[in-house]
Amino acid sequence: MKNLVEELKWRGLYHDSMPGTEEQLLKEATSAYIGFDPTADSLHIGSMVQIILLVHLKNFGHKPIALVGGATGMIGDPSGKSDERNLLDEEALAKNVAGIKSVLSRFLDFNSTEANAPVMVNNYDWMKEFSFIDFAREVGKRITVNYMMAKDSVKKRFSGEGEGMSFTEFTYQLIQGYDFYHLYKNNNCVLQMGGSDQWGNITTGTELVRRMGGENAKAYALTTPLITKADGSKFGKSEGGNVWLDADKTSVYKFYQFWVNTTDVDAEKYIKIFTFLDRNTIDALIEEHQTAPHLRVLQKKLAEEITVFVHNREELEKAIQASNILFGNSTAEDLKKLDEATFLEVFDGVPQAEITKADLENGLDIITVLNEKTGFFKSNGEARRALTANSISVNREKIKEDFTLTTNDLINNQFVLLQSGKKNYFVIRVV
Repeated sequence: MKNLVEELKWRGLYHDSMPGTEEQLLKEATSAYIGFDPTADSLHIGSMVQIILLVHLKNFGHKPIALVGGATGMIGDPSGKSDERNLLDEEALAKNVAGIKSVLSRFLDFNSTEANAPVMVNNYDWMKEFSFIDFAREVGKRITVNYMMAKDSVKKRFSGEGEGMSFTEFTYQLIQGYDFYHLYKNNNCVLQMGGSDQWGNITTGTELVRRMGGENAKAYALTTPLITKADGSKFGKSEGGNVWLDADKTSVYKFYQFWVNTTDVDAEKYIKIFTFLDRNTIDALIEEHQTAPHLRVLQKKLAEEITVFVHNREELEKAIQASNILFGNSTAEDLKKLDEATFLEVFDGVPQAEITKADLENGLDIITVLNEKTGFFKSNGEARRALTANSISVNREKIKEDFTLTTNDLINNQFVLLQSGKKNYFVIRVV
């Protein structure tokens, strides 16, 4: 077997593992799982590391298991949280589980017939018939309260962060631990992986496997680092909130822009973590970037690779085209290819004014448009001077003072883009 741990280390995807983990992965094809909490009906880029980890696992000949926590989602993972989570009802959970399955299916082929074909499971399927008494007898007696209290996720909550911890959340690590044992017994799964904040929950699982699986039972743990930005802030958020993996929550344009706008320091780190480019290619890209940072080759390649991975090549081309509207030499034809949602996102924050379609039926002279109808310029004289200086464009095309605006100039039958100089934009919305 190729050395997966070595690969993860140079990519910055390795934080810690239990003794024997690397040897197990080198010895034979190994089944390993990662859990995904159904706290929403999609996943955002905070889950990308774990998705990529499962894909690496598959590419290295091992068998990935994606567990969607239909049962654990009813409780809420206390790891990294200072307060109790709000509990979701069954209907909301079912919707979230279905959404997450749909997202994961884009990266892992759960219908594959290969020997190491990915598998998706829902822990609700085996926990729903488990009575509280049976769980207390079969699982609860295997792990001491002292052991559970020693976990960081529990200690922090008992030492004054937040309002303590309910019994419900206290049992979370036992339920997650039982998931590992169930997959060990039924799927020959011997490795659990996750973020470094999951170490306590994962090792509770390895302990349950050891205590419930018989004298030869062995299980392993491997964690990835928690990704942060160079300035120490949380990765995965933009000014508008989470960056989602579904286009109806975060458009492909905004998704692409998130990666293109990465800092040089972060891009050098992220190109290893979030792409599958080989070491030689990445080293060459970093060297090229350091020679001419202003060209942003690293950011562009990072954005290209991950946008194709999460969406597709066609959507990437549209996102690049939309980006060029603001930053490249785009034309009126390029503008007219943008759908309404992308147009509004490209020009988000740009001043706007409304005029009626009736205003345009007989045509509007450009001076009236620039001043009276929109307020883009404060006076007719200021508008004239700008036109004389050849600095005004309508839909990316330079115009003169004799220009008349008509319905033929509308983008998507409802917008007109005005521009003064290189960077001053104004959107007219025609109603």
